[in-house]
Amino acid sequence: MFYRPAQGHGLPHSPFNAIVAPRPIGWISTRGAKGDNLAPYSFFNAVAYAPPQVIFACDRKDSLRNIEETGVFASNVVSRDLWQQMNQTSAHLPHGSDEFTHAGIEKAECQEIDCPRVALSPATLECRLQQVVTLEGGEDFLVIGTVLGVHIRDEFLTEGRFDLVKAGVMARLGYMDYLQVTDLLELRRPD
Repeated sequence: MFYRPAQGHGLPHSPFNAIVAPRPIGWISTRGAKGDNLAPYSFFNAVAYAPPQVIFACDRKDSLRNIEETGVFASNVVSRDLWQQMNQTSAHLPHGSDEFTHAGIEKAECQEIDCPRVALSPATLECRLQQVVTLEGGEDFLVIGTVLGVHIRDEFLTEGRFDLVKAGVMARLGYMDYLQVTDLLELRRPD
């Protein structure tokens, strides 16, 4: 099969998200004049080491409004224990609704930025907005953030490494599918 995205694929569901998978979930928390916000984004990733930087893509919703207003956001890792609550935070709620409250998620304050974080997340990245880029089509935006602080729950550190399996880290696949990290395979570079 070959298809041109502009001409459609003829399948019941777009295969694009399933092809580019698995993807980490950016569970983005923000604070704005209308209150706190928490929403999952499956177009999320780390893009640089020094300084550490992350990106995620979104449309113009509360997350982006709050980030543009305050210049900060936090990205919370989704674990299997929080998977259902993460899904609840994707609900379409009225502007200014608090998804933490809606989904029954415990908040904690960030240390470097004025922003809430998911208290029980295995890890959280506190970020300062670096840039918002308007993507082709004008409906989606790429948010680039510099990581200023990192929270890791101590029980998910094994021999000095963040233990993705023990933390039950979840990833986004295509369609309505998710993946829990259950196996790690180590492969050292030849150099």
